[in-house]
Amino acid sequence: MKNQRLPERAVQTVHESASRDTDEQVLLRLEWTVLRRLDGLLQGDYRTLLRGFGLDFAGLREYQFEDDVRHIDWNVTARMTAPYVRQFSEDRDMNAWFLVDLSPSADFGSHRESKRDVAVRFVATMARLLSRHGNRTGAMLYGSTVDTVIPPGSDRRHVLHLLHGMRHRPVLGAVGPTQLAVLLQRAAATLKRRSAVFIVSDFISEPGWEAPLSHLAQRHDVVAVHMTDPAEQTVPDLGLITMEDPETGDQFFVDTGDPTFRERYVALAAAQATHIQRTCARYGAGFLPLATDQSLLDQLVRFAQTRRRQPQQRQSGKAAA
Repeated sequence: MKNQRLPERAVQTVHESASRDTDEQVLLRLEWTVLRRLDGLLQGDYRTLLRGFGLDFAGLREYQFEDDVRHIDWNVTARMTAPYVRQFSEDRDMNAWFLVDLSPSADFGSHRESKRDVAVRFVATMARLLSRHGNRTGAMLYGSTVDTVIPPGSDRRHVLHLLHGMRHRPVLGAVGPTQLAVLLQRAAATLKRRSAVFIVSDFISEPGWEAPLSHLAQRHDVVAVHMTDPAEQTVPDLGLITMEDPETGDQFFVDTGDPTFRERYVALAAAQATHIQRTCARYGAGFLPLATDQSLLDQLVRFAQTRRRQPQQRQSGKAAA
């Protein structure tokens, strides 16, 4: 099943009105309204949001009685006179990367916030949560290509740097269809150490991102953060209107009074969301939907609760990859 590209409605974005606060004010508000409450609700167990904490390959030793036979390294054993097993050590810290799609469709918002606004708050919240526990966070920002790479850092000033880089990027005009695969391929080529990887995107993209997602998920703990706006899920009866794709600039007339058109629009939106979620499940990636009209805190807590209920995945396979 191929990913369906949805038309974007020509609605004035509300992103500009949210840019008056300083980066420090935005982060401070998140620390008090989201981070503090999230810490309490998770009872300090922030690792329930991630699966990146696991086992790293530490070395080889000769097989001993009661060793797990699944850890036997058969390539080394074939060259030696006795079987050898792989040893693993527990991760004490980790790198987290945010792959953020800031193509023109990210600046769409039919409510108080645009998808970019919600993406900024999500990245700032998670980066601050992780950095407070000694972990490092970095980012790759995509507009029409991967134009900004922010190396991992671990202090509050670094989180402000991430926040500034996302909030103060200029709004792009029509630059052509999003190629999400380019962002994922760049990440796979760049990230050498096993990391937590958050793909923050509305996934309104040309097809072909599924294979790079699979490649990333083989080694890293991947979470697809699906940004949505309610106006992209349904369309009201407004009669004959002009719709515009913000990424290509293409305009076309549609009759929203036609119930068949409205039903097809809803079906395409539902099919896209289902495709993203099923693709993540197929390749072992997490799936976190974030809507512009819902509480960020509530959505993060629901995601953590879902991850807690799921059986823990063994990380030794990824460490050996």
